[in-house]
Amino acid sequence: MNDKPPTSQTPICDALRAGGGWNPDWQPFADLDPVWTEKFMAMGMHPLMSGVLEPKVFEFLAIAVDASCTHLYAPGVRRHIRKALELGATAQEITAVLQAVSVLGIHSSSLGAPILLEELAALKTAPARAGACGQ
Repeated sequence: MNDKPPTSQTPICDALRAGGGWNPDWQPFADLDPVWTEKFMAMGMHPLMSGVLEPKVFEFLAIAVDASCTHLYAPGVRRHIRKALELGATAQEITAVLQAVSVLGIHSSSLGAPILLEELAALKTAPARAGACGQ
């Protein structure tokens, strides 16, 4: 008879839950496919767990991802800022991360501004159109 307790199939997810790093929004997927969710979490946590990145640097990356214009996940930004501060990050370091990630949104301007200038130039050179509404 084996006296060892059963090993969890999801040790990383379990550790995240126990340590307060589990996002409750992940739970439905964990319920549907706990093994896949564990593999996904292992992939995301590998840089931290392997020791390749210092914990504070990992938190900076997590802040950048959660604050990016394609994600905008405020609870994650809050959680990772709090953790970064606990790890000794300064307000200036966190501000620099937010400033760096803010340039992701600049593409909207770099795409739209030239088009606006082209359209303004075309409007100036086009003959006046009477009743051009809706065209």
